[in-house]
Amino acid sequence: MWSSSWSTRGNSNLENFIHCVTPNLPSRSHPPQSCIHELKSQCQPTDKEIVEYFTLGDLWNCYCEWSAYGAGTPVVLSNGEEITQYYVPYLSAIQIYTNKSLVASRNPREDSDVVELESDSWSDDSGSDKLSRSLSNNSSRTWDGISEDSSVEQDGSWLMTNKLGHLYFQYFEMASPYWRVPLTDKITELARNHPGLTTLKSVDLSPASWMAVAWYPIYHIPSRKNEKDLSTCFLTYHTLSSIFQESVKEYDDTDNSCYSEVAERTEGKPKRKSSSKIALTPFGLATYKMLGDLWLNPDTSDQERILDLFNAADSWLKQLGVHHHDFKFFACHSNI
Repeated sequence: MWSSSWSTRGNSNLENFIHCVTPNLPSRSHPPQSCIHELKSQCQPTDKEIVEYFTLGDLWNCYCEWSAYGAGTPVVLSNGEEITQYYVPYLSAIQIYTNKSLVASRNPREDSDVVELESDSWSDDSGSDKLSRSLSNNSSRTWDGISEDSSVEQDGSWLMTNKLGHLYFQYFEMASPYWRVPLTDKITELARNHPGLTTLKSVDLSPASWMAVAWYPIYHIPSRKNEKDLSTCFLTYHTLSSIFQESVKEYDDTDNSCYSEVAERTEGKPKRKSSSKIALTPFGLATYKMLGDLWLNPDTSDQERILDLFNAADSWLKQLGVHHHDFKFFACHSNI
């Protein structure tokens, strides 16, 4: 959840939204020796006292309350009045690439699925650099095509060609928003056949692992009529690998310095907070039904930032060779 000590005064509605839908996960730690083999020395410096990580189960726990009641974000209307808009998260897409191949085995004592890591791991030095650069690539080209829901890698995948990991699982939502279930319900459903969705650690994942979350509005308090921009929908993109935890500053929740964190470009790198939390700030963003200027403050860099976030998502998908149905729909109906 997001920190109540963070002030919304002076922030744009876009900044408030990004902050309020950023999951803050409990930070776990390993001695560096236990992670070097998995992440390679070029991604995790050997002189670190500890290597921080999170589990996918911790990530989904952040969405439990939001899935049930909605995530509230403060919105300042054109007349200066502040309301709280609530959004429900839905899993739009996810690809889990691991550093090692995974096999599911049955634990006879507990009668439960156990995910085991095989010994072979990725070793391409340039792959993570290419993906990292894609987060700031401003490519705006479009393409046609929609990918299918699958747990099998796509033929000719750029990732597999460059040995950036083993595709453990992927899912792309194709249903109408009216027929979707909230994110935590979908994860529970998918994890029945893919237990790694709740047990894998961020240090197990290659830099190609990512997810997209669709945010649809449900209500706002107090209720207001004829506010068309309150029907705006968002699509946020998040990286999942511990590799992107590096080169980010910590901050103190007590001094409102989180404002500067939200305002600057994060390029999708999970941020380590002073309260031992890892924040998975979106590296990419797309919008639907953004009709007016409610979300973009002309006195800020909102317009530039939202374009950068959109182009970063576009570039990321192109580098992975992914045709994301929701992104295609949002992009075709975007007013940005």
